[in-house]
Amino acid sequence: MNEERIVIVEGITDKKKLNKVLKDPVEIICTHGTLGVERMEELILDNNLDHRPVFILVDEDDSGYKLRKQLTEELPHALHIYIDKAFREVAATPEPELARALLSRHFNVKPIYLI
Repeated sequence: MNEERIVIVEGITDKKKLNKVLKDPVEIICTHGTLGVERMEELILDNNLDHRPVFILVDEDDSGYKLRKQLTEELPHALHIYIDKAFREVAATPEPELARALLSRHFNVKPIYLI
């Protein structure tokens, strides 16, 4: 069984932002918005999400809330990472702020962002 952690984000700009801040390589999946039943099943099966530590990091807006709710129902073991509502989008969150959010879930981040 693969114990590799995986982070689920909404878009490619979120993924790029995370990769910029993370010190260690972490698998990151983009959903590109909310998922239909078929795409959700595909996502879970293709990535073995039922048997891996899953982290959900989505925007603090209506589509993000909807996606978080949907993922929580399908992956009740998933842990959540939250950004400050003031930034609304993961991609718009300043790197030091994002680094603190990731650190709270024990991800290794680049020290440059721990100011």
